[in-house]
Amino acid sequence: MSNAGASIDVVIPALNEEVSLPLVLAALPHPILRRIVVADNGSQDGTARVARAGGATVVPAARRGYGSACLAGLDHLRQSGPPDVVVFIDADYSDHPEELPGLVAPILAGTADLVIGSRVLGRRERGALLPQARAGNLVACLLIRLLYGHRYTDLGPFRAARWQALERLGMADPDFGWTAEMQVKALRAGLRVVEVPVAYRRRVGVSKITGTVTGTLCAGYKILWTVLRHSRGRGPERAPDEGTE
Repeated sequence: MSNAGASIDVVIPALNEEVSLPLVLAALPHPILRRIVVADNGSQDGTARVARAGGATVVPAARRGYGSACLAGLDHLRQSGPPDVVVFIDADYSDHPEELPGLVAPILAGTADLVIGSRVLGRRERGALLPQARAGNLVACLLIRLLYGHRYTDLGPFRAARWQALERLGMADPDFGWTAEMQVKALRAGLRVVEVPVAYRRRVGVSKITGTVTGTLCAGYKILWTVLRHSRGRGPERAPDEGTE
């Protein structure tokens, strides 16, 4: 896939991000993007309004959950004409949207199918990645290395995928297991996966996951359950459903 002419769409799952979302939209490198889709996961503030004002298409994701919002965004792209590359980024302005060209570069160069933006390898603002998030990340990555034989450093949300490769994975997780599901399914499918360093700052507002003890525990359980489930093929049909980030 060459850089020239490749279509790139962005999916942003969002829940009550009226303040931070405009910052994300303004910082995205619009000239190289075809579409920006904000998957509104039941926001009760002006998230949808500021998304439209920032040039994004708003897609409702009625079922609460981070993965559900991402799936709603993908479904919209699928129905309206999929891109060559899809990028996922959070709405809380913790990632640096201007780094998107570096994230998609390995895919455009034809050397990767999935690129994970690693906060561990990149620059992190002090206090951006909370201790519980760092610990959970470390455990999950170690477990993936033991079960799948691949060394990840992060399960970061800022990521890019070649559309056709992503479609092969059959993504389905409705909540916290979304990022882990994508990364372990990619390994099982034999996709070319790389990590690139990305910067990370303290998010605007309070995280729905690591900002609470309950959210941290539920997310940690679901991520580890997801890693274990896919290591042995088809696992139990359901795990506890959680909210979006």
